[in-house]
Amino acid sequence: MTKLLIVESPGKIKTIKKYLGDGWDVQASFGHVRDLPIYDIGVNFNSFQPTYKATERGSKRLKELKPIAAQSEAVYLATDPDREGEAIAWHLKDALKLPNPKRITFSEITESAVKKAVASPGEIDMKLVYAQEARRVLDRLVGYPASSALGNVLGKGNSAGRVQSPALKIVVDRERAIKNFKATTHYGVEFTFEAVEHIATGWKATWLPNNFFTEGSEYILDKSLADKVAKLKTFVVQDFKDGESQVAPKAPFTTSTLQQAASQKLMFSPKKTMQLAQRLYEDGHITYMRTDSPNLSVEAIALIQEFCRANNLPAASQPRTFKVKAGSQAAHEAIRPTYIEVETAGETDEHQALYNLIRLRALASQMEDAVFFVRKAELEAEESIDGQAVKLTATGRTLKSPGWQTVYQDDDPDDEESGLASNPIPDLRLSSRLNAQGGTVQKKQTKPPTRFTEASLVKQMENLGIGRPATYAAILDNIIKQKGYLTVDKTRKLIPSDSGCAVVDHLQDVFSFMDLNFTRALEDGLDEIATGKTQYKNLVASAWGKLSAELEQFKKKHGHVCPECGKTLIRFAGTSKKTGKPYDLYRCSDEQACKKAFWTGKDGKPNFEREAV
Repeated sequence: MTKLLIVESPGKIKTIKKYLGDGWDVQASFGHVRDLPIYDIGVNFNSFQPTYKATERGSKRLKELKPIAAQSEAVYLATDPDREGEAIAWHLKDALKLPNPKRITFSEITESAVKKAVASPGEIDMKLVYAQEARRVLDRLVGYPASSALGNVLGKGNSAGRVQSPALKIVVDRERAIKNFKATTHYGVEFTFEAVEHIATGWKATWLPNNFFTEGSEYILDKSLADKVAKLKTFVVQDFKDGESQVAPKAPFTTSTLQQAASQKLMFSPKKTMQLAQRLYEDGHITYMRTDSPNLSVEAIALIQEFCRANNLPAASQPRTFKVKAGSQAAHEAIRPTYIEVETAGETDEHQALYNLIRLRALASQMEDAVFFVRKAELEAEESIDGQAVKLTATGRTLKSPGWQTVYQDDDPDDEESGLASNPIPDLRLSSRLNAQGGTVQKKQTKPPTRFTEASLVKQMENLGIGRPATYAAILDNIIKQKGYLTVDKTRKLIPSDSGCAVVDHLQDVFSFMDLNFTRALEDGLDEIATGKTQYKNLVASAWGKLSAELEQFKKKHGHVCPECGKTLIRFAGTSKKTGKPYDLYRCSDEQACKKAFWTGKDGKPNFEREAV
């Protein structure tokens, strides 16, 4: 008899079968084999017990796997090493009625990792299964009732979600902040000083106007004051320092930071990034790509350091570890290449580009700091203005030792350390007098908040604790491509549509899941289920109790009832297939007995004086 090992993806079968050799059969579940029913909520509102049904593909797959499992000496469940994978393993056990399956996990598809996992199997972790089940049930409890209520008011096809709606709100709130922003015109002064030594173009210093600010202001609004400052000529060196600045490399990629960097550097959407990473993992090129941990394993760090030394790259003197964010699911190491010495991997140019990004980031993470020579000067004008001293500051930074930047250039446009211009300040003496070549008044305006990109929205969601990085790609794909609540402009900025704004407006004044703190607390609750600190039913029952009351409040505030029979009116909007003309009307939910319909008024409410046929 052979042993059976079941993985999620068929892409892993060939490689794992090669590692295990004779006596093993490797099969794939093709992901989830069971789920909540499609056209029914599938949750008992008293016990909160979910009802699972085999998916269309899962039904066929279970029939194929059942006789194979029955004839196998032992069954090993090697689904992915996360909550979803643990849940899939449990569904396989339950649906196939496996008496004692062996649960194994590995975060890289290498011969040593696979054989090590097989040699020390464990059991299915039901705490992780319950955490996944709670997430799925909560998504359904929020999504189905809230979407139905929202669709009655805004039109069928509109939807709400436990995570997608807060994500949408983040973008809508930013757009409104931009539209309500009022720019403030203010002034600064930049001085150019005499060219000295080998510096042909001179060097720059800027006015520090803090002591001129009026109470409650952070800017210089008086141009005449800036004009006076710009006319000053002679300055005295008050302070002068030479030093070094060390810039450490960023951590290897987590799921979230990989999505952000791939968006910035490769112009990939989060969904595309995860699809490419999934294939790289299945082909054995990278470690598991769903992780919150920024740290590598001890073995991986040792191999990277050895590679650096063998290739004359400046390895860090000590292994680098990075801070793990509170609430992170850091059970698996950061994303890295399976073999650091492999420079190119992947079937297509896109696979190879993503692999290269992952490899170089992991490599850089264990290299020396980049070292910069930094020179700072503080000057003060010999003349004061209105009894106040006029002070200038100048900073110059030049690269001394590239360290990790030998292999990797930063991908964070908001990083204060990246892209600093060199300002060649000469060697200055304290108390020496300097003559400025000229001062230039700079007219400035405060800038509105910037629109989110997919990358910056992912970063914001992670910072706020909204959802989990493994779900971001699907969430963004839903609210952008599936629902059209957000559009992506030519500069890759996210702009909410009218329908997206309407969804937020109708949800945020009623539903607690729109509150970012509430949503974050719910994610923490799921983590507590996974660690055994709380129970599935306690969390789900509490959330539903709050939501059910809010549903009634929403219906009273935004819903409409038929004046004939008192039942719910449902809004329908779209374009007629027969005439090609747009329509927007409310119909009574009792289509058999009542059949009343009313055209929608300009206020979005049913116009009871205009019946529709």
